[in-house]
Amino acid sequence: MSTTANDIHGRVPGAVRRRFRFAGLLALIGFAVAGTAQAENVLEDMSYTAQPGGRVEITLRFSEAVGVPQAFTTESPPRIALDLADTRNGLSQRRIDIGAGATSGVSAVEAAGRTRVVVDLFRPAAYETRVDGKQLIVSVASSISGSTPAATSAAAANPTKAVASAAVEVTNVDFRRGKAGEGRIVVSFSGPGAAADLKREGDRVVLDVLNVKLPPNLAQRLDVLDFATPVQYVDTRTRGGGVRLDIAAQPPFEQLAYQTGNEYVVEIAPKREEDKSKGRNAEPVFNGSRVTFNFQDIPTRSVLQLIADVSDLNIVVADSVQGNVTLRLINVPWDQALHIVLQAKGLDQRKQGNVIWVAPQKEIADREQALADARLQMEDKVELVSDYIPISYGNARDIAALLTQESKGNQQAGAQGGQNQQRGFLSQRGTVSYDDRTNTLLVSDTPQKVLEIRQLIAVLDRPVQQVLIESRIVIATDTFARELGVKFGISGGYEDNHGNVVSTSGSSTATDRMTNLALRNRFAGGSGLPVVNPSNTIGSGVLVPGALNDRLNVNLPAANPAGSFGLAILGADYLLDLELSAAQTEGRGEVVSSPRVVTANQKEAVIKQGQEVGYVTFQNSGGGAGNGTATVQFKEAVLELKVTPTITADDRVVLNLAVKKDAIAGFIDNPGGGQVPQLDKREINTSVLVDNGQTVVLGGVYEVEKRDDLTKVPFLGDVPILGNLFKKTGRTDTKAELLIFVTPRILSESLK
Repeated sequence: MSTTANDIHGRVPGAVRRRFRFAGLLALIGFAVAGTAQAENVLEDMSYTAQPGGRVEITLRFSEAVGVPQAFTTESPPRIALDLADTRNGLSQRRIDIGAGATSGVSAVEAAGRTRVVVDLFRPAAYETRVDGKQLIVSVASSISGSTPAATSAAAANPTKAVASAAVEVTNVDFRRGKAGEGRIVVSFSGPGAAADLKREGDRVVLDVLNVKLPPNLAQRLDVLDFATPVQYVDTRTRGGGVRLDIAAQPPFEQLAYQTGNEYVVEIAPKREEDKSKGRNAEPVFNGSRVTFNFQDIPTRSVLQLIADVSDLNIVVADSVQGNVTLRLINVPWDQALHIVLQAKGLDQRKQGNVIWVAPQKEIADREQALADARLQMEDKVELVSDYIPISYGNARDIAALLTQESKGNQQAGAQGGQNQQRGFLSQRGTVSYDDRTNTLLVSDTPQKVLEIRQLIAVLDRPVQQVLIESRIVIATDTFARELGVKFGISGGYEDNHGNVVSTSGSSTATDRMTNLALRNRFAGGSGLPVVNPSNTIGSGVLVPGALNDRLNVNLPAANPAGSFGLAILGADYLLDLELSAAQTEGRGEVVSSPRVVTANQKEAVIKQGQEVGYVTFQNSGGGAGNGTATVQFKEAVLELKVTPTITADDRVVLNLAVKKDAIAGFIDNPGGGQVPQLDKREINTSVLVDNGQTVVLGGVYEVEKRDDLTKVPFLGDVPILGNLFKKTGRTDTKAELLIFVTPRILSESLK
């Protein structure tokens, strides 16, 4: 069905107006009735301002006047909770990260007709609340000192109230599903004061509750997959002296936790992913109520009036909007119809609240450019203010250089953008300097820029995390040595009936001596066989073989015998000498060196202990020892730990390590004179990623030396059994092991 332009001017606009006026009247009556039936407040905005001294002011803006909230604090983890009754959470962002002073962030959650605002703290701190019309202002100090509310004062006066006693038990672990599909795990205790610690590990959220008992009937796994929340299961078990809850969830998700009285609530909500359709090149998304238009050659201003009636929006049309348009739109959203008409006629829109201004694109662009130029001109004319910003943890010189360097870079990059181009963190007229003595920044700029610089410094000027690095160098040795030796000798003489003298001993000297003594015995009138006597005296019928070493046929004793066994047999014409010796040594040694050092994040630390060994060298001119120039030099034999830690975002530590353990092994002679020390080197250079508090073995060297020695008389030493009298055996086993351990620990705020 088609309608002419005259029909539109005569009938359609008036009918449409009357219909929508009646609908608007009904809607207004409905709103009035609804407002009378239920008057609730709405949290519309949440912001913060960082102030000097680490104080942070959090401003909560509501749709209506707000009363004094119910507030309470927790010590572990440190939090401030504000309960707002009959208040709805209208924020699109659930959490704001602050990171200034003692304040970590602030989050808001709605449940059971009330809204709870939770301020997460790095450490316990004092706070104050005040109401200013529709605003609730929470002022958080940087520490527990100062004026403190009643709840904080009670916790400070009696800190034992915040510590869980051994009698506290878990009475129930419940799971509930929220309206927005979030999963709530509610842990109930038998009394107040349970110290809970919540952390995220990958796809799991881990809740550790210290000093709390878990009844056996609650040590179970809750399978909550059918509730259609990100939570898949909740595993509750006893761990050490407390209770651990492992919460497995399907990513992406975000967690929020708060503690009230005898309950600890963990909320796992689906993470609102960024709408990819809102990109620069993405197609617009239309969700208005659907309309049908079929007009020919209708004035553009009339079409805009129809869309205004349908959308219940106020549309202001510029006088420069002219011309007619023909359109046929069947069942399309009204905002899409508006978009098409604006595109077809070269128009654009700007929206403020429920008012839309429609004008040609060039007219809107010229107006916005004029406003921007006027704002820049006002900045050039606004009065400059001076501010003094004390720096607590950083260096004022470095921060001033950062601001200046960034400003110069931006100024060069935007040199073609006009004289009013801002220079990074400073305006065109802004300056910054510093005072080394008081570590203070001196800023001169517009009030808005000074406020921005204060907020920037509140983010940058925080204490640097510190890391304790403990290293252990273990040198273990295990030695075993066994040695068996023997001394064996046969000495004797024999004279047959024909007067032949046969003698034997351990050496030719001993044999000659016995032969000569046998002849002298014969010349002295002796008869029969000669007698062997170990003494060196000469008498009638005596044959002397000599000293013991001359009598030995085999002389292979143990070098340092721990024990020996001797045997001698003296016969009528022979002497048998036998000595067995043995030694066995075992040794076990362990040297443990444990250097320990504390350093700031990304700062190198070095610790060493040991000695410098001096020695003399000569530079000879003539070649003789001691004829040149003597020079004293030194060598270090030290235990040294050199480390640079880097803390990652997930609380792990990257360590760049150099560990050295040298020892003096001995001295070698210098050809020019003196002795030069010889060192045993043990050193490792590495980079490793370690979890906080985890001990890791960086490396090790394991040496094993086995040695078997055999010294024997050829042929005779190979005779079974008897061959043992003609050989010496030795066995040596040596084991040496070097291990290097390292343990990094991130120091908490309370230990700094």
